[in-house]
Amino acid sequence: MEIFYHKKFVKAFLKLALKQQEKVDNAIALFRQNPLNPALYNHALHGKDQDKRAIAAGGDLRLVFKEENNYQRVIFVRVGTHNQVYE
Repeated sequence: MEIFYHKKFVKAFLKLALKQQEKVDNAIALFRQNPLNPALYNHALHGKDQDKRAIAAGGDLRLVFKEENNYQRVIFVRVGTHNQVYE
């Protein structure tokens, strides 16, 4: 699996508190092992984001991503609280 990070993802990640950054890093590590791990609550999005999916990183943190070729290539595009990523 190749993982890439959109510049908006990186910018938002750097604004998170250190504990939140750790949760995101842990979620990505778990995602690398098994993107469909039930703890991540991997789900398809709807509406304007219907071409994207999201995972949970604990609490209210969400990571939005695009996946290609059955998770061979993943691009994380947004990170933040539920309200921040779905506005």
